[in-house]
Amino acid sequence: QVHLVESGGGLVQAGGSLRLSCAASGRTFSSYAMGWFRQAPGKEREFVAAISWSGGSTYYADSVKGRFTISRDNAKNTVYLRMYSLKPEDTAVYYCAAEGAGGSYPYKFDYWGQGTQVTVSS
Repeated sequence: QVHLVESGGGLVQAGGSLRLSCAASGRTFSSYAMGWFRQAPGKEREFVAAISWSGGSTYYADSVKGRFTISRDNAKNTVYLRMYSLKPEDTAVYYCAAEGAGGSYPYKFDYWGQGTQVTVSS
């Protein structure tokens, strides 16, 4: 069973930055792609970013491209989401996700963390 625990959320002013972390356990972390999603109040969950098992390929939603960076440290079983130039519309619960079986993009994510709240004030 894969276990994902996010951390690093909080309250930040517009224009600020945050780094989210997701610690994974339960299987060989380095074998699977990882991703970040978010869900704002009253909205559906949406894709934010994904990273291949090696970290060599990254993918972003248009809304965050150029402002967010996804990375991973396979030695620490952790994936990160660095967020810069935050906007009030980035306010959401951010979820870490793990691919269920090794594949190619677009990945199929079968495991989810509990989420961490990010609030951007104007």
